[in-house]
Amino acid sequence: MTEAWGPDDDEPRPHHGPVKVRVPAKINLHLGVGPLRPDGYHELNTVYHAISLFDELTARRGDTLTLTMEGEGAGELELDESNLIIRAARALAARGRVPAYARLHLRKSIPLAGGLAGGSADAAATLIACDMLWGLGMSRDELAEVGAELGSDVPFLLHGGTALGTGHGEAVSPILARPTTWHWVVAIADGGLSTPAVYRELDRLRAASPPEPLGGPDELMAAMRQRDPKVLGAALGNDLQPAALALRPQLADVLHAGQEAGAIAGLVSGSGPTCVFLAADANHAQRVAAGLTEAGVCRAAVTARGPQPGARVI
Repeated sequence: MTEAWGPDDDEPRPHHGPVKVRVPAKINLHLGVGPLRPDGYHELNTVYHAISLFDELTARRGDTLTLTMEGEGAGELELDESNLIIRAARALAARGRVPAYARLHLRKSIPLAGGLAGGSADAAATLIACDMLWGLGMSRDELAEVGAELGSDVPFLLHGGTALGTGHGEAVSPILARPTTWHWVVAIADGGLSTPAVYRELDRLRAASPPEPLGGPDELMAAMRQRDPKVLGAALGNDLQPAALALRPQLADVLHAGQEAGAIAGLVSGSGPTCVFLAADANHAQRVAAGLTEAGVCRAAVTARGPQPGARVI
């Protein structure tokens, strides 16, 4: 991260701004959900993957804390104290012992409540932008500590790439593999799905009928190392998919349409309702996206590449 340094060159100083940060969406290539823990969370084993669908957050100096936005969800997303951006700014200010003063503007492309961690992405962008604006000079790991209190996906979106998430997803370990670009099609749904509702439905389904066990993340990571889209496609899995399909049965039509359009594999992203499809290359991804669009089963179908770096100043 670029720092603005003071005259003695050993302390970061506030940046006069504006600071613009770009942050990717995430998908889960593997999402294994354990039983409900006493603290109300489920134990997770997941493989996160950052893709080229981005939000941008701009931070400017201010004498109070304000948030404005444009793009996806404008008019729907609350911009008050419940917003993860405001919560992230306040949490960072408390950690850095500075006033939470900034004028923040979000340019949003990641759908709301879509299983792509858009809110967590925006929180990660806020931590990077305000750290620089306020001259705090925190490391990514320090920012991740703040982020873990805000949401399980925030630490990953500070780092990006492809990573193993454990605990309730907040403990992130990068996966070291030879650089490979994977091509995806993201089928964006109308409306969102509540993540807590999907987890409750999963618990209900499991109480009624024990699930078939999902393979572990090791199988997924071994598939990635082979750099073959067909091998990776066979290893993709999401324990939340049956619950998302139960709450939104039409997602089965989306998955079927992607298969009919020639995708190597498809799955519900995280808690849904976004579905993602693996393609062999960029041209294949364009054909799959066109097939999904023609089928009329989703609001939009966009191509994306991964992995991408996490929140970065641009």
